[in-house]
Amino acid sequence: MKISQTKNFGLVARLSKPVQDLHFSLYPMHFNQYNCEEVKEFFEKLMENKNDIFLLLEDDRKAVGYAWIEIKEYKVNPFKKAYKSIYVHQISIDDMKRNKGYGTSLMKYIYNLSYEKGIDLVELDYWVENKVAKEFYKKNNFVKYREFVYKQL
Repeated sequence: MKISQTKNFGLVARLSKPVQDLHFSLYPMHFNQYNCEEVKEFFEKLMENKNDIFLLLEDDRKAVGYAWIEIKEYKVNPFKKAYKSIYVHQISIDDMKRNKGYGTSLMKYIYNLSYEKGIDLVELDYWVENKVAKEFYKKNNFVKYREFVYKQL
């Protein structure tokens, strides 16, 4: 298994399809159907930002997953102190490779990257109906410290 940073927006766009398909199936009122060309353009622009980092997970030289993370810098204001975090936007592992430690390896890579950058906080969110994500992050000792609620009118 190999994890490396990548700028291959086409490959990441292809690997993101299962995540987009899941989100669309769970929340079609919020998510668009997967469109490879639009996703490629989106990731290509994001990859120009130094704070957006894409990690490629390979097994036997075949891409089997990725993570999209962002270094977030929260500025001081009258209400909050300044701090930095690594924010995990997406993680996707090929269906055939799930439950074999690949996601955990990606998370460990993210933790090490955080330490290297002097950042001691990793943040993320997931949609409530995404039970796989909920269990994965629980297994990786993430704890809730904020809840996001809504009311449909």
